[in-house]
Order: sequence, then structure tokens, then C-alpha cells
Amino acid sequence: MKTSIVLTTIFIFMALSMQKATGQSIKLAEDKASHKVSVTIDGVLLTNYFFPGEDILKKAVLFPINTANGTPITRGWPFEPRGGERIDHPHHVGMWLNYEDVNGYDYWNNSTAIKPEDRLKKYGTIRHTGIQKIKSSNKKGELVVTADWIDKDGTGTLTAKETTTYDFFGKGNQRIIDRTTTLEAQTDLLFKDVKDGMFAIRLARQLEHPSTQPDVFTDANGIETKVAKLDNKGITGKYRSSEGVEGDAVWSTRGKWVNLTGKIGEEDISVVIIDHPKNIGYPTYWHARGYGLFSANPLGVKVFSKGKEELNFKLNKGQKVTFKYRTVITSGKISDEDINKLTNF
Repeated sequence: MKTSIVLTTIFIFMALSMQKATGQSIKLAEDKASHKVSVTIDGVLLTNYFFPGEDILKKAVLFPINTANGTPITRGWPFEPRGGERIDHPHHVGMWLNYEDVNGYDYWNNSTAIKPEDRLKKYGTIRHTGIQKIKSSNKKGELVVTADWIDKDGTGTLTAKETTTYDFFGKGNQRIIDRTTTLEAQTDLLFKDVKDGMFAIRLARQLEHPSTQPDVFTDANGIETKVAKLDNKGITGKYRSSEGVEGDAVWSTRGKWVNLTGKIGEEDISVVIIDHPKNIGYPTYWHARGYGLFSANPLGVKVFSKGKEELNFKLNKGQKVTFKYRTVITSGKISDEDINKLTNF
């Protein structure tokens, strides 16, 4: 009997060791009542694919996003507000992909904070239409979803069909999220060269750059958002690009990747967004702001180059375009050399 118990214990230990060698346990689970798919790695929540409906949010997002220790790197407001956070830009939620001007309609800035009559005239909605695949394993988790891009606040023309694949990886203190989004034009499309786009994360307050003064930001429709100076205690964020540009100077520069470092409590955290070599405009321009917006915009060439270049990207009906980005979240520090090793995806 004792021999049997010993052998069973050894077998369990070997199985656990094998699992650690091949990867961490990644589980995806759909919760239809809460309109989300949770992604856990070794029992710790990495993120949720969150699609509450356009009466609440005008696109599906990943929210929240956590480190391997379970620390949120994304802003909580408006769904899980935390003390001391900014409450600007209600359309900045978790991680998302959309654009400010597609055939004259703004998919980026749309939110329920805008008057309904204005949303009909100027704004588009990205409607979640289905979950095509959910797969869990010790190597990776995979989620495939679809959505429709519709102008006039979701009541008008179907402009594009979206298919997005999320791949989730975990190893030790590191988490990786790969997003691959393909848009198929349902009519002739013009992505006008503008500032707000395309792949983005809204960061937790602690990962912002310290704010030295209030500011006002205006979108393409002239709507102003005031961003006030806040208490800078514990605010430690700092951008660094693949080209060696640091801090707020990263905004409007090109780079293969940008690494945002900081601390939340005693935890060192690194959040890296990596552009894919096959993306349009590679290496991308960075729409990375000190107040917590961390975004790659490959289509906003004119504003970032100060008029030296311009790109008004067009898709004819039936044509497709794919955008692919990798996000690396490390509980700890990561070197430029190690980031470069992760650029092949």
C-alpha cells in the first residue's frame, strides 16, 4: 500500500514537472451571462474577452489585463473603477483595435457618452457577431471571434467584416497576447490619414508618465477632453522604443516596438507592444501618450510626420487587410535583447 502511494506521488510530481517544462496550464471559458470569455493561466486571470453589447461599449475588448501575479496593467474605469484614476476618454477600455475615420465615420471615439443624434451622424460601431473557436492547452490558448463594422452608430452600412484570432501564452513571469485581425471590405473603404488608431491599450494609473501640467485633447470631431494634473505619488511609467527614444518623445516616432516600464506597488512591470513586419507602414508610428494611452497607428502618417508624408489607405469591396500585434507583459524587467527575440511571431 505504501509502495502504491509513493509511486502515485512520484507520478503526480513527474506530471507536474512535465507540464512546467511544456508550458503553463491555459484555460479559456465562456460565460454567456456575463458576455465574456475568461483566460486564466495556472488559475490566475490573464484577461477577459469582453463583449457587453453596443448599448454599453461600442466594440469588444480585452479587459482587464493582468500580470502573472494578477496585477492589472489596464485602467479600471469605467467598469472596475479604482481610486485616483483619470476618468477621461470613456472609449479607452482595456485593449482594442479600431480607427478614427473609415468612410467618414469615427469608430475609435464612439461611446455612450456622446449624444445619440451625433453618434448617428459621425460614429461607427463594431458589433460582436460570434465566437468561432475556443481552445485551451498547456502550450497556448486560442480564441477566434468575428465582428461587423457598421456606420451610423450601428444602424447604417456594413462597411467591413472582421475576423480576429487571439493567441495567449504563458511562461514563468511572462504573458504574451498575439492579436491577428483581418478586415474584409463590404464596400469600397477609405481609411483617412488621421491621428487616433489603431491597436491600443489604456494603462493603469501607476504606469502613466508623471503629469506635470493639465492638458486638453481634441478628437477629429472637435470634442475636447480635459486631462488634469493628478497626484504623482507612485506614478512611474516610462516609454522606450526600439530606436532608443524615451519618455513622451516616443509619440509620433516610428519603431518596431515600444516598452512601457514602471512599478505597481513593489512589482516591476514591463508592457511591450511589438509591430509585425508584414503590417502596413512597418515600422509603425506610435500614438503613445504619457497619460496612459499606449497605441500603434500605422495609418496616421500625415499627423505624425508633420505633413511630410501622407497615407490614405484604401480597400476595394471584397479586398482584405490584416493587422498583427504582439503584447508582452512581464512581471519584472526585460532587456532590449530579450524583446528582440520575441519579434518573430
